[in-house]
Amino acid sequence: MEMLIIGIIAVLLFGKRLPEVGRSLGKGLLEFKRGLRDIEDEVDTAGSYTSTTTTTPTTLPSSSTDTEDQEEATAPKFEPPSSEPHPEEEEMPL
Repeated sequence: MEMLIIGIIAVLLFGKRLPEVGRSLGKGLLEFKRGLRDIEDEVDTAGSYTSTTTTTPTTLPSSSTDTEDQEEATAPKFEPPSSEPHPEEEEMPL
């Protein structure tokens, strides 16, 4: 029943151009699927490339004195602006 209603609406809207519209929708769907397949192939290729070329990361030995010598970075203290206007910022008559 729903397909019949959709078909009637399509004929009313597109009329003689209905075959052209169907053809262009089919081509668009085909291009979309082809694009998805290409992306999947690229992901598979990239995944197999990285899995064959992975190496184990090496870590450098660190001593506990290195971390003790480093000081923690601190941000400068915020000083709010004073409410008094500066002499050069006073309003000048135009």
